[in-house]
Amino acid sequence: MNFIGIDVSKAKLDCCWLRDSETQKVKTKVFKNLPSEYSSLARWLTENTESNPSQIHVVLEATSIYHEGIATSLHDHGFKVSVINPLRSKEFAKSLGNTHKTDAKDSKVLALFGQRMAPEAWQPEPLDIREIRALSARLQAVEKDLQRERNRLEKAEFSNSSSLVVGSLQTMIDHLETEKKRLEDEIDDRIDRNPELKTDRSLLESIPGVGPVLSRVMLIVMHRHRFKTAGQLAAFLGLIPRIQQSGIWRGHSRMTKTGDPAIRSKLYMAAVVARTWNPDINLQFERLTSQGKTKMQAIGAAMRKLVQICFGVLKHQSEYRPQLSS
Repeated sequence: MNFIGIDVSKAKLDCCWLRDSETQKVKTKVFKNLPSEYSSLARWLTENTESNPSQIHVVLEATSIYHEGIATSLHDHGFKVSVINPLRSKEFAKSLGNTHKTDAKDSKVLALFGQRMAPEAWQPEPLDIREIRALSARLQAVEKDLQRERNRLEKAEFSNSSSLVVGSLQTMIDHLETEKKRLEDEIDDRIDRNPELKTDRSLLESIPGVGPVLSRVMLIVMHRHRFKTAGQLAAFLGLIPRIQQSGIWRGHSRMTKTGDPAIRSKLYMAAVVARTWNPDINLQFERLTSQGKTKMQAIGAAMRKLVQICFGVLKHQSEYRPQLSS
């Protein structure tokens, strides 16, 4: 197997072929991060390694949206592709004693990561999920704009601003509310047209505390990544505790918060609701607070448990049933 690291940025792709794992000799080349360049990159890999795509393992980091094009293209060409969390490669680089950070060094680190850590192969998400995710990202942007305009309207009314300013703000709010509803309907329609997604969303909404908004978000996350365990899902969302201790010192454990903060925000609100209506979450909350945990720590645990329940109902394809165990 030949190991390739690609450091991805918006403008370019720094490629590094690990020619010799013992001497760490490498060969590098830089390509523009453009679809028109992807075939040239694939050809460079096969010609230099003198190998078939199936014998070439390419490792790159998840970099916003900028890795998606090249990762999908290489996968479609038959290469083994791994898309890893940047935190993993950062910790790996530290273990190698790297003190300098350049694009060339980063690509070499990724190639070494592939050779030594053997990360799992990446699979592109289904087309339906890709489209729904794009619509959801747009919906999230519209929601942010809508909240900003509502805040501005509140300030304008409080300060007795010009009626023209208030009218302009209200016009924008009306327009954004209409667009928000249109995007929500489009997403819901696409989910309903896919039998698997429709069934899974229904299963998720059988969980007290999981409504239309969170079910949509969790549906995208879980169908996009196909986690093998509930723990993997919780870790991806940044919900696992980070233990802090040294010698006799014991610090407070806190969530890693390595995932999408927008998803955690929705999970937080859902956990607050589930605290009242979900018997399993309520039992866990009461147990933890009675043991001296703070309410915020108990809510964090509730968020994690809610995610575990979401994973369970989809894995077993059965509606939620209270376990009444913490």
